[in-house]
Amino acid sequence: MFKPRLLAIAISTLISFGAFAVENNQNTTLAESRSTLDDQQSVAVTIYNQDLALVKDTRKVSIKSGLNALALRDVSAQMRPETALLRSINAPGSLSLLEQNFDFDLLTPQKMLEKYVGKKVGIVKVHPQTGAETVEQATVLAANNGVVLKVGNRIETGLPGRIVYDDVPANLRDRPTLVTQINNKGVTEQTVELSYLTGGLGWKADYVAELNDKEDKLDLSGWVTLTNTSGASYKNAKLQLVAGDVNRVQQNLRPMTKNMRMESMAADAAAPMAEESLLEYHLYTLDRPTNILEAQTKQVALLSATGVPARKELVLRGADYYYMGQYGEIGTKMKVGVFVEFDNKEASKLGMPLPKGVLRVYKKDSQGNAQFVGEDNIDHTPKNESVRLKLGEAFDVTADKKQTDFKVLPRPSKNTNAYESAFELVLKNAKKQKVTVTVQEPISGDWKIISESHPHNKANSHLAVWKIDIPAESTTTLTYRAVVKY
Repeated sequence: MFKPRLLAIAISTLISFGAFAVENNQNTTLAESRSTLDDQQSVAVTIYNQDLALVKDTRKVSIKSGLNALALRDVSAQMRPETALLRSINAPGSLSLLEQNFDFDLLTPQKMLEKYVGKKVGIVKVHPQTGAETVEQATVLAANNGVVLKVGNRIETGLPGRIVYDDVPANLRDRPTLVTQINNKGVTEQTVELSYLTGGLGWKADYVAELNDKEDKLDLSGWVTLTNTSGASYKNAKLQLVAGDVNRVQQNLRPMTKNMRMESMAADAAAPMAEESLLEYHLYTLDRPTNILEAQTKQVALLSATGVPARKELVLRGADYYYMGQYGEIGTKMKVGVFVEFDNKEASKLGMPLPKGVLRVYKKDSQGNAQFVGEDNIDHTPKNESVRLKLGEAFDVTADKKQTDFKVLPRPSKNTNAYESAFELVLKNAKKQKVTVTVQEPISGDWKIISESHPHNKANSHLAVWKIDIPAESTTTLTYRAVVKY
């Protein structure tokens, strides 16, 4: 006969005090000693771009001489156990690791049911009038999408009462735990460091820029957004971030699902992160400890700069298909792209290598309210490189383009064709101030501009560029003729 209250107390005692036992390779039982976050001396977390982090967890533990079963609780639930390394800090070389087991199957009512399929449990029923409890034995037949029980000579589905168990199944724990079998040849009081790679920790960079009224300078702030779904918390952690594309061997990792609580914690923007080179990557270090809690997003300041020189450019980019055929009208009210560019240089009040991320741009309206005017992704940007952003399409600047002439020229050689085309591009400006539009024309093959209304620049072997000024509330027409050989 089951005794529910006694069983509940027994299970609670097993969970609370860690009365687990581990068999070693000689089939002898080792009493397990536990290490919790109370033993933690320090923790350092280095987070990479691709859902990967390196955790270094330093703890003070008491272990006897000889064979030990040491259970390190509160490690990441997404630990890659093959990367785990345990070493002694105060007695190097004194610990020999014989075996380790990563127990990530956590104790829940559903897991208890699943582990007891084919075994007997107690079903506690309460009399609705008297409140008296009775216990009946049952065998768990299935625990998928509900429970199927064999009670006496009948089969029941659902839960007819409380279920009580006589033990906690092996390897079912309330916290993710790395269980190690070690041979200690040193002192009994040891400071150990457990390092491992884990998923569930990620970071990304976000930037906010505010353009000034003349659109020739901007104020830039950079933030790092951390996300922790690893199943563990890292308190007072030394935080480092690695920017760069680190090569990883692709593996079929077990899926992890977890509800996520969103909490945003902003750090002081006056304390940017320190940066240094690391192999062919860049390492960013926060100058103070920080808490990286489970199921939390967190923001810390990366950089801050004011008065960064900027350049706005309106760009109309064509195509190369209409240089070898007759097309007539090519486009009306063609969109002109809006771009902003700045240099990542010390002379521009920057100079820190910028991790890839999203840069959002704002500008104040006539009443002094900052309005969102566009965003773009930036790639990893080294020092002394330029950052170029496409913010959107111009509203008041458009273009109409047509082909005004086309000729097939005599073939200059057996395997070469030649064509002559003429084009007219009418650029329209509805703004109350003059604008300049950069016209980019990709032209493949061997090409030459033989006549034009405005001078062009040959930017590269396949690109002709014109800078066209358009007066306020007016139009400017660009005409040109090209000969192309394919």
